[in-house]
Amino acid sequence: MAAKNQSSASTASPKKRKRVAANAKSEGAKAVSKKPKFSESKSANPPNKASKKPFKSSSEQSEKKIPKSKRELRLQAKELAEARKKKRKRHYSLEQELASLWEKMRRHNIAKEERSKLVSEAMRKMKGTIPEIAGSHVSSRVLQTCVKYCSQAERDAVFEELRPHFLTLACNTYAVHLLKKMLDNASKKQLEAFISTLHGHVVSLLRNMVGSVVVEHAYQLGNAAQKQSLLLQLYSKELQLFKDLHSTKEKRLVDLIPKLGLNKSSVQRELASVIQPILEKGIVDHSIIHRALLEYLSIADKSSATDVIEQLSGPLLVRMIGTRDGAKLGMLCIKHGGAKGRKKIIKGMKGHVGKIAHDQYGCMVLVSILSMVDDTKLLSKVAIRELQPILKELVFDKSGRRPLLQLLHPNSPRYLGVDDLATLSLSIPSLSGKAMQFSFSYPLCTKLRSVDNSESDKQMIPSEVDKSVKGESDKEDAVADNKNTSKSPEESLHSVDGGKKDPSLRRIELLVNSGLAQSLVDTCIDNAGELLQSNFGKEIIYEVATGGVDGVLLPTLAEKINDLHRAIASLASLPKTDDEEHVLENFHSSRTLRKLVLDCPTFASTMWKTALEGKAEIWAQGHSCKVISAFQESSDSKVLETTNQELQPLLERGILKLPENKLTSKEG
Repeated sequence: MAAKNQSSASTASPKKRKRVAANAKSEGAKAVSKKPKFSESKSANPPNKASKKPFKSSSEQSEKKIPKSKRELRLQAKELAEARKKKRKRHYSLEQELASLWEKMRRHNIAKEERSKLVSEAMRKMKGTIPEIAGSHVSSRVLQTCVKYCSQAERDAVFEELRPHFLTLACNTYAVHLLKKMLDNASKKQLEAFISTLHGHVVSLLRNMVGSVVVEHAYQLGNAAQKQSLLLQLYSKELQLFKDLHSTKEKRLVDLIPKLGLNKSSVQRELASVIQPILEKGIVDHSIIHRALLEYLSIADKSSATDVIEQLSGPLLVRMIGTRDGAKLGMLCIKHGGAKGRKKIIKGMKGHVGKIAHDQYGCMVLVSILSMVDDTKLLSKVAIRELQPILKELVFDKSGRRPLLQLLHPNSPRYLGVDDLATLSLSIPSLSGKAMQFSFSYPLCTKLRSVDNSESDKQMIPSEVDKSVKGESDKEDAVADNKNTSKSPEESLHSVDGGKKDPSLRRIELLVNSGLAQSLVDTCIDNAGELLQSNFGKEIIYEVATGGVDGVLLPTLAEKINDLHRAIASLASLPKTDDEEHVLENFHSSRTLRKLVLDCPTFASTMWKTALEGKAEIWAQGHSCKVISAFQESSDSKVLETTNQELQPLLERGILKLPENKLTSKEG
């Protein structure tokens, strides 16, 4: 029977091994088991375990089983984080005290006396530890507020304590804001001391995303000599090492090289080694870098200049054209860049055209694009499409109107001025294919500014203007040509280069075919009164009402322009009121209407018949008399015949007076 049990036990599954062992024990046979002691202990009474482990009460067991709430877990995590911060941060407790004071002192509705007490208390607690806590996220904010509201003595103490650590703090993400605040409130001596601290480290700081901000801030606040000292450190090792060389009066790199006896090729290599890492990192937002790039292009050879132009042509350029020198770089890239480069620049401006048009310097880049780029389809899709929805804002804006005026009256010295025309004519010496150069001398500038409005309707580019006064300035031009070799590219002016397309055809495609002109006329009709009385808008409505230079708008929009004439005349026909100034008596609008009467016979006829016929004597005094007298000064015979019958008696009676030059011509 034991054999039978053994055979059955061998065939049984492992799960029934305990049961088989129990059966065998009951029958008196020795059960085969790997752990006999374990089976015996199971069958025997368990020993008392109190001798091995302490007894736990039911309350302790329940506390262990019940989980903690989310609030308790958060508080526990917060306590652990606080403990870790105290171990890691040396001045953690001080920062907490400063943060509580900061919350009180930065309020707007706090009294000055109370704020000064809080600032003094914070300064007292920070004394001796300012360089260590200046790089903290919290403490740097407290320091900025204290520097803003503290007394001059306290501010000087902070400056002296931080002075040995300026270079370290200049590369700290949080301390950089404190340094900027201190420079804003620094005295002349403190600013000079800070700039002298930067000597020898300008190049390394400009290659740092954070440090470059400090250098740029100091460059913006410095005077001309301090700006020059910062720039000179980019040119060569000698200028970085020796401060005495910074006393030279020459500002342009082209003049500095022969003055200091520097090697032009070595200066070019040194400046290239400075510029390339900066361009690769994309640190191109600062005006000091823009100036350095302009100086580099003035001495660079053809291949080096081409490489820089290619690097800048693209979305990177949009970040640069907000400064004077950055806008010049943008115009040079458009002028000397190829078709692909220009395409990249225009596509990079997508979504930013409105902002660029409103910018003081960026608008000139847009003007140069409209004057030089042949791809009018791309310009219509990107630039014109973004300008059309904001036309009302542009026509009243000092900078925004310039691209529109460039299309209506290209290169007009009345709207762009001599300096703007000179900027449009900038050129890189190594990439310029034209040998003939000219410059604006002082008498020429005076001549341009004094051009009469009636004579300035002709399209006047710089070269044509130079010819018009050639008899007066031949000797001065010869002297200027002899001096051109020593001039920088900013002063050596070449005639404006465009693309291969005919400028008049490009202008028609951008202005008329794109639909911009129609939108512009509609805007002028809807806002005629405001435009006439606006200092900047009056020029837009004048050019649109006359049809633009060479009558570019007349073939397709003649009827629309006649509607504009009627809208202006209807405003002039309104009676006088005490509440609102009449368009005939307003300073700006009266002069604009006078120019329209002199230069546009169609408008003069509409104006006379609609608003002034039979009422000339009423408007023969004040600003409005300029408009009435313009009908007698008109060169159009039909206008004179129409108005003579009513105006001649007023002239004879002395009620209406003509300018002296007009009276002399009539008497002769």
